[in-house]
Amino acid sequence: MCAYEKPYWDKGLYVAGMDEAGRGPLAGPCVAAAVIMPPGCLIPGVDDSKKLSEKKRQALYALITSAAVAYAVGIVDNRVVDEINILNAAKRAFAEAYRGLEVMPAFVFCDKIGGIDIGTDYQEIVGGDRLCYSVAAASIVAKVTRDEMMRQYALLYPLYGFEQHKGYGTQSHRECIIRYGVCDIHRMSFLKKIIS
Repeated sequence: MCAYEKPYWDKGLYVAGMDEAGRGPLAGPCVAAAVIMPPGCLIPGVDDSKKLSEKKRQALYALITSAAVAYAVGIVDNRVVDEINILNAAKRAFAEAYRGLEVMPAFVFCDKIGGIDIGTDYQEIVGGDRLCYSVAAASIVAKVTRDEMMRQYALLYPLYGFEQHKGYGTQSHRECIIRYGVCDIHRMSFLKKIIS
């Protein structure tokens, strides 16, 4: 998984990986992460966050954030998702995550998104979170960050079960929307078929 980073690491250069979590849910923010790992620092088990259990993701998150040269997250809330659409919201989250880095990388690898405004050279990789170590690390940071936000939202909106489905369109979540209506973190542009 380090083939993308190795040419840069061999020169002692930093590269960042970027990925996002939360493009598909009916509720909550879109969260992107940018992570710069030290050259040659390989944490066993780092992979596409979707392939990992929640417990494994949390354990890897702690290791990644402790070892990282720098990391940052970008968060775009549901209202902005409704205003500018989810693709543009994800691109904004990517840019915010990049701007939050305290160390600037020589190059950036990110999951395929279709163009981002970060002011530095980057390469998009289809399936980057399972092919590129730095992108996989970023996918874990983004996913764990978003999941924790959804657990906090569950305390504010206990009727919806956000701690379980994290805002995704599960049957139970859809039934809750029909039964209780929408709450402040729902993406109205995603709910047209449910609440029409």
